[in-house]
Amino acid sequence: MAADTPGRVAEDGSPYPDRSRPSFEKEVRAMFTHIAGRYEWFDHLASVGQDYLWRPRALWALDRFRSPGPIRRILDLGCGTGEFQRLAARHYGSAVVVGGDFTAAMLRRARALGERTRQRDRLAHLRANALALPFADASFDLVLNAFVLRNLSDIDRAFREMRRVLRPGGVLVTLEIGEPVRPLMGTLFHAYFDHVVPWMGRSVKSAGPYRYLPESLRTLPPRAELLDRMRTAGFGRTAADPQSMGIVTTFLAEAGAEAPPGGHPRR
Repeated sequence: MAADTPGRVAEDGSPYPDRSRPSFEKEVRAMFTHIAGRYEWFDHLASVGQDYLWRPRALWALDRFRSPGPIRRILDLGCGTGEFQRLAARHYGSAVVVGGDFTAAMLRRARALGERTRQRDRLAHLRANALALPFADASFDLVLNAFVLRNLSDIDRAFREMRRVLRPGGVLVTLEIGEPVRPLMGTLFHAYFDHVVPWMGRSVKSAGPYRYLPESLRTLPPRAELLDRMRTAGFGRTAADPQSMGIVTTFLAEAGAEAPPGGHPRR
């Protein structure tokens, strides 16, 4: 980030990304650098433990959705501290699971946590930007991401890149926060998500990241539109599986026979 265009910060000095600014991507990276050390335990606390269930349920939904066949290579895009990556390595016992993230602090944490597991020889980590993935076409059987879409400056370009690196018939799994299905649940959810979670963030000197969190949800397209945009990016069969009354949704999309033009092929 250029010295003459500093990122927006909250009153406690923590990064507070602003989607309207050209520096949004760098501000998001600064935010994740700031929270890397506390990311997992704070999410467990803020979700009241529900996030322990969301990722396993996403993989169960994947197993119901996908066609039979071996899973050899998986990409966890925006892997953060590697929680989804480690779970996928346990779930698919012979797969190599690559964790890609554009934040060095998150990758360092993911590597350290991965080294403590029995799956460490099947885990790999590298810097990767969702808008220009450093992988060859058709490199993976699965692409996973959890709570990433809200932080992207160009969702459609990211979907095209995810499709590009999937083999035909491979599956994209996207886990994301959404609007609850029932109005009453929505009222309760927003009372907590829009007010209590930012207060919790202020208590750990991270007012900016956790004020940004509810703002980022308001920029996310509704479920039906996200599925349409996946199909436009070259996915065929799609599904949306709400969890916790719609607080989060598992999106599933099967890669079509050919990727559409407009990707960024790598060799």
